[in-house]
Amino acid sequence: MSFKPVSPKLDVVQMEERMLRHWKMYNIFKHSEELRQGCPEYVFYEGPPTANGKPGVHHVLARAFKDIFPRFKTMRGYHVTRRGGWDTHGLPVEIEVEKKLGFTNKQQIEDFGIAKFNELCRESAFTYIQEWEKLTDRIAYWVDLQTAYVTFHNEYIESVWWILKNFWEKDLLYQGFKVVPYCPRCGTPLSDHEVAQGYREAKDPSIFIRLPLVDKPGTSLLVWTTTPWTLPANVAVAAHPDVDYVTVERKLAEGGSEKLILAKALLEKVFKDEEVTILETFKGKNLKGKKYQPLFTFLPPDKPAHYVVNADFVTTEDGTGLVHIAPAFGADDMTMAEKYNLPILQTVAPDGTFIKEVRPWSGVFVKEADPSIAKDLEARGLLFRLETYTHTYPFCWRCRTPLLYYARKTWYVRTSKFKDKLVGLNENINWVPAHIKNGRFGNWLANNIDWALGRERYWGTPLPVWECESCHHQEAVGSVKELSEKTGRDMSKLDLHRPHVDHVHYPCPECHETMTRVPELIDVWFDSGSMPVAQWHYPFENQEVFKKHFPADYICEAVDQTRGWFYSLHAISTMLFEQECFKNVICLGLILDEEGLKMSKTRGNIIEPWSVINTHGADAFRWCLYTASPPGQERRFSADLVGEVVRNFTLTLWNTYSFFVTYAKLDGWTPDPTVTPQYSELDRWLLSYLNALVRDVTDSLENYDVTGATRPLESFVNQLSTWYLRRSRRRFWKSDADADKQAAYATLYTALVTVSKLLAPTMPFLADELYQNLVRSVDENAPESVHLTDWVEYNPALIDEKLNAEMALTMKLASLGHAARNKANRKVRQPLAEVAYSVSNNFDRDVVAKYADILADELNVKKVRVLDATGEAVSFSLNPLPKQLGQKYGKLFPAIRAAILEAPVEESARKLLAGSPLTVEAEGETFELLPEEVEVRAQAKSGYAVASEGAYLAALVTDLTPALVREGLAREFVRRVQDLRKQMDFDIADRIEIRYAASQGLDEAVQDFRDYIMGETLAVKMEKTEGGPDWMQDGFDGETVALSLTRKS
Repeated sequence: MSFKPVSPKLDVVQMEERMLRHWKMYNIFKHSEELRQGCPEYVFYEGPPTANGKPGVHHVLARAFKDIFPRFKTMRGYHVTRRGGWDTHGLPVEIEVEKKLGFTNKQQIEDFGIAKFNELCRESAFTYIQEWEKLTDRIAYWVDLQTAYVTFHNEYIESVWWILKNFWEKDLLYQGFKVVPYCPRCGTPLSDHEVAQGYREAKDPSIFIRLPLVDKPGTSLLVWTTTPWTLPANVAVAAHPDVDYVTVERKLAEGGSEKLILAKALLEKVFKDEEVTILETFKGKNLKGKKYQPLFTFLPPDKPAHYVVNADFVTTEDGTGLVHIAPAFGADDMTMAEKYNLPILQTVAPDGTFIKEVRPWSGVFVKEADPSIAKDLEARGLLFRLETYTHTYPFCWRCRTPLLYYARKTWYVRTSKFKDKLVGLNENINWVPAHIKNGRFGNWLANNIDWALGRERYWGTPLPVWECESCHHQEAVGSVKELSEKTGRDMSKLDLHRPHVDHVHYPCPECHETMTRVPELIDVWFDSGSMPVAQWHYPFENQEVFKKHFPADYICEAVDQTRGWFYSLHAISTMLFEQECFKNVICLGLILDEEGLKMSKTRGNIIEPWSVINTHGADAFRWCLYTASPPGQERRFSADLVGEVVRNFTLTLWNTYSFFVTYAKLDGWTPDPTVTPQYSELDRWLLSYLNALVRDVTDSLENYDVTGATRPLESFVNQLSTWYLRRSRRRFWKSDADADKQAAYATLYTALVTVSKLLAPTMPFLADELYQNLVRSVDENAPESVHLTDWVEYNPALIDEKLNAEMALTMKLASLGHAARNKANRKVRQPLAEVAYSVSNNFDRDVVAKYADILADELNVKKVRVLDATGEAVSFSLNPLPKQLGQKYGKLFPAIRAAILEAPVEESARKLLAGSPLTVEAEGETFELLPEEVEVRAQAKSGYAVASEGAYLAALVTDLTPALVREGLAREFVRRVQDLRKQMDFDIADRIEIRYAASQGLDEAVQDFRDYIMGETLAVKMEKTEGGPDWMQDGFDGETVALSLTRKS
């Protein structure tokens, strides 16, 4: 058996599609799960997407991150149940159906028929399921969609009912009259965590109004609001009892003056440059009970109203320090109504329009009435000022309608009762990034309020509470069996959705009249948060399966789910089991475009995932998302960035793999476990680096550090190609199959096979492509896929940290040498006499000596040494930076500057370049100056080119002798021959004959280095002749050449 040939030209899309076919042919995904049956369980929960919209780039992001750890843990010997799920209820589905039907309000749904509407919702929930399945398959996100749980299935709903019955029995489910965030378009309240997902920047009127006092003519309370539409419902004004308030007098433009009352701290903000006279100062508690003239009288209050109350929530950050109170439209306002027994004036209908009693604006949407209300107030002399106020405001997270805070009766879950438990259990969860735990999520839990559960909609899980139409007795139903027992009929075939469940009645156990289900559905987030239980139809079946799969070891979604799915999972689990629902969670940041802007349809910068996949493949797509930034941060994304992954990483690895296979086939080399290779220092370094990589990548994956598991792999592949392979090429090229060549093959083979396994969780296609040829081509008993193998283990005995440090420094010194060459504009093929290094300690000096041969070959120089003194090649000067030192030391700067300029230059420069502070004395004091406060300027001496980084400096002798020039010309000649070999599509092992015509200087060089040229180009014959018209012509360095090659059979 031998390796299959590999083309250096990779078509990534074709390769991935070929691998997809292989996986399907051998049923690799299913096999990977079956292989680990009976092993320890690693529990993963799939956050259910809604399939009534097309998947986008952000869905690829989530699915890519979800995929890593189940793959990794499977290779580590765990069994992972990768069950998919679909979120099929709620407004997202309803709104799509409404759009198709042309509906704009709930009454149209009622007229159309709830049964027909819900049937369309059921169909719409899976509109794009094929798109989702196709994308999921193509990006190699291995999840079982054949057995996926579906939230509209009766079994799922029944489990949710069981949870709600449990909460009912614990007195956690109750009906309350509160001010709730309310969407007038959708006609339903929203929960606090839903509101958190819909905040957007908005411009609203900022209106200052006068409320004339009853007992003080000519004096008014000055009140500020950004919701003029709530003013017809005003019943009181709140002042902080301990804040200082003032009565001021100001002149009116039309003559005369007026007196206004407001918080003293806000005088300047309100009046700006206007002159006002303070008449008196007093505490807010002195305002309590003061009566004012009502703004509007559309609804006569049934209790005393229109007076000042005291409230601690009043601040002096904005406005006037006096807050208008409309209890129907604010939670704090409702608290004041309960405390002071204020009337509640409900001036707005459920559709967000004013009721008929509000005559001027009856039927007008409240936000649209704001300008008219301002004009009315102005006409009556009550408008003090009208401005525009830009702030964040909550919008419906699905239909984008501005929300109203609206008093109405709805159902709640008493989550606040479990606040301490929610906070405490959160401490057991590993959050990535870590700051989410006690930041975004922890703060949310600490400020927890009861969950507004009820939804006045149609397509969703019905709230299983029945109420007597006569005595209003209420009870919760927790199962279909219980409902059957209460009705005396078999309900096992009942569709548990509206309107079918609405038609189920039974006698009241208290008064024997009729029990009817309450009209509300439940929050769709309660649906998705119930999935750990409901996906298994627990507790009605699968009791052991549920216990085995709870809690989750890992979940992952976007960071906005901290107040969505993450919260609902955590809250339900805490109240139901008093246990955390998940152990590890990765929160993903937003995806931005290449310019760092949020993707949106209006900007036209949304990237269609298939356009990227069909061009650059799924592996590079995934890798780009993994390596761009740590998970919680925003990440820039574009097709070009994915293309860079292909060019800089995929093709680098592929070219190394192609090189190995090509030469291994040429020499007939295959891995032989019975042979113990005689490793060189370079081999030992690569194996040490490789085993350290395995250790670090494994540790990163165990700790959910995705960038830590990917970026080091990228660095390794780069150094494998640009350092190990480049430094080892001649070992593969030479004709003798000696021990050194065998060791090079064995080392490179080990590295490539190991990399294929390390890549398996992140670049599953390329990983398996390498594995199929490198392993299965030479071992017929090997598993059918890299995804069926065990995770690679590292060998601590092979890790030599000293060797790793030595080679890292050698590569750094080589890089500095190349930088110096670039400064001198000397091509790498031009040999130079010497490179000399300035280093910082004895370890560094030893490295220069030990690896001098490697550095000489890499940099194409004749000699490598350590500088006796840096001054040999470079002269330094110190420049004290006035901005930094002047700001820091002020008047002492001139003395410090003089001390710096008097300090020993070379010694001081080396200290600063090494990142150490420079100590100087001035004016009898000692100062430690930081490297960023003193600029070190280096000037190369004649005949040298220098490059430095920190404490390290490379000095390249740039003078050329005639012999060096001729050698450089010979190397240029070799390059032309090799280029022509490629153009003529010769095999790498083909022997050739060279005929050439050259200018005198080049010809002399060719003759001087004849053996070298023939050896490098595999030439069996080389002769100088007259050039032909079809020969390759070229010129360089003032010389000319014409070449003709013939393959030697």
